[in-house]
Amino acid sequence: MKPLMSLLRGLRAASGDARVLGLLGFTFTLIAVASVFYHYVEGWGYIDATYFAVMTISTVGYGDIAPQTAFGKVFTIGYVLVGLGVFVTTASAVADVLLSQRTGEDRKNQR
Repeated sequence: MKPLMSLLRGLRAASGDARVLGLLGFTFTLIAVASVFYHYVEGWGYIDATYFAVMTISTVGYGDIAPQTAFGKVFTIGYVLVGLGVFVTTASAVADVLLSQRTGEDRKNQR
């Protein structure tokens, strides 16, 4: 129970961090733009388009759906090049806040 509470406190701290919020906003904006793009260009429903956008930006890439148009493929190349860096930076910023929160708790427990 203690690790879960620690995680929740860390997430609360991350939600108040301006850098994390900015990066999350940018990440979700990229996913939304890609979702709309795939919806209109590839003709996918919004669920499939968003699913593909998230799986692609996170590098999971199950391969169950893929762009069929040349424009969709070119867009995906750019999306991966930009989105991957943004996704990793966002995840790192959240992890940094979580770890700094944890380090602060460790210091309190040592006193």
